[in-house]
Amino acid sequence: MQKNLAKKITNSEYEKLISNSLQQKESKEKSIVNGKIIAIENDMAIVDVGLKSEGRIPLSEFTRPGQKAEIKLGETLKVFIENVDGANGETKLSREKAIKQSAWNYLQDCYDKNEVVTGTPFNRVKGGMSVDLDGVIAFLPGSQIDSRQIIKDTKELLNKPLDLMILKMDKFRGNIVVSRKAISDAELKEQRQELLSSISEGSVVSGKIKNITDYGVFVDLGGIDGLLHVTDISWKKINHPSDVLELGAQIDVKILKFDEELTRLSLGIKQLSDDPWLKVNDLYSVDQKIKSPVSSISDQGVSIIVDENYDGFIPLGELTWLKKPPHPSKVIELNQELEVKITEIDNEKRRLICSLKHLKENPWKGLTKKYSINSNIDTEVVNVVDFGIFVKVHEEIDGMVHVSDLSWNEETCSTILSDIKKGDIVKVKILDINVEKERISLGIKQLEIDPVQKFINDYPLKSRISGKITAIDDKGLTINLGKNVNGYIKKTNLSKDKIDQKVERFAIGEMVDSMIVSIDNKTRNINLSIKEIEIDDEKKTLSKYGSSDSGASLGDILGSVIEKKNNA
Repeated sequence: MQKNLAKKITNSEYEKLISNSLQQKESKEKSIVNGKIIAIENDMAIVDVGLKSEGRIPLSEFTRPGQKAEIKLGETLKVFIENVDGANGETKLSREKAIKQSAWNYLQDCYDKNEVVTGTPFNRVKGGMSVDLDGVIAFLPGSQIDSRQIIKDTKELLNKPLDLMILKMDKFRGNIVVSRKAISDAELKEQRQELLSSISEGSVVSGKIKNITDYGVFVDLGGIDGLLHVTDISWKKINHPSDVLELGAQIDVKILKFDEELTRLSLGIKQLSDDPWLKVNDLYSVDQKIKSPVSSISDQGVSIIVDENYDGFIPLGELTWLKKPPHPSKVIELNQELEVKITEIDNEKRRLICSLKHLKENPWKGLTKKYSINSNIDTEVVNVVDFGIFVKVHEEIDGMVHVSDLSWNEETCSTILSDIKKGDIVKVKILDINVEKERISLGIKQLEIDPVQKFINDYPLKSRISGKITAIDDKGLTINLGKNVNGYIKKTNLSKDKIDQKVERFAIGEMVDSMIVSIDNKTRNINLSIKEIEIDDEKKTLSKYGSSDSGASLGDILGSVIEKKNNA
């Protein structure tokens, strides 16, 4: 008979073994233990944690955001036991939960003690960035990235360790909010206090340009911002701060005003050097000639750069001798170098007033040397306007021929003007030159003898003349006397007898005899009269055939003369 060597286990001993096993299982589950990697199979790591069965952990749990998994056989590391001897007989482990639980414990301790933690931003998300805090993912809001808002692109922070403060923790929801700004705020506060204790009005400090506006520049002095007004950047006038300063540039400034209570600082750059205007009279004087490039062109004139400290200005009227000069942009180009003469040192506007035209002789003086009154010249039409034409006379001098001076016949002046074009060559007569007022009078009709004046010379007052009626109106008759000369017979001068002073007695085209009774030199009107001829004829008849004191009428005298002739 075979001897049974196996020792029988009593029921009580079996229950005790089961109980110990369950206690060991319960004590291990949901805890963090050391585990040793004993094998790597495909995408799983086999880990021995000292239990009856090994556990498997996906390799993905050994990676960190933005990094690759790095594990070695035989390596010992912390793992989290989720379940001992599960349904398939394996122990369920997690590296990720071990890291997170350890990290949460550490982060909670830092949060409670208000201590700094280190995190690495690995992704940009809406409203901020995702940050890895030793395996725990936290959110860094955009508003909490920086105090001074000098970081324009958060991409430069990716995958770089940052010191952070925990603002909020919710382990149940797995939410952590962190701040980089909280640390920089504290640093800035410390820097501000240090700076405030060391500066005063007149101090020279270094700072970084953080913002540029139309009215000035904001400079970060390290915890405190100061305003550098546009008028305090340079002793010279500048149009915009960005013309001479760049965003992010490091500059030295002088503290002009300091309100310690409000921590407001007014800064200056130009105050770092002496005002160069104090020496302007030592360097420049009136009538001095200089060469300078054009910096800007406006309706009022041209600005030039005299040197690094001084600006100049050429007023519109100093560009040319023309009484009505063209727009500066028509004759001057930007950056063009000009030779000019200084005419004034303007202390109020801190600039040199210069002239371009005074480098040349006044063309009006040259005009009197070349031409005299009543000279005839052939010249080019430079412009045609409603009231006349402008012609080139001498160098920069233009003259105008008024529309009324185009012809002695006023009725044809408008037609003549419409036929003249810019660029035409015309002959004109110089009527007057006034150098003092820079004015010249020209005419075209004056090239010919004034027909009215010639008529007056040929036919003085009381002259009798025949003419054709060309127009009739209620007030009288218009008479063509020939050669572009017209006269007018008023209704009261149509007859010495009032009953015959009717325009209806006459017709257009009819020839009439009349006497010149007056000439208006201003209006050039020649007044004629039929009545004066009748009166003159009566006087002559009375003088020949009767006496003025006989009491006989012209009719009686003429009747007597006719009767004598019939009886003869």
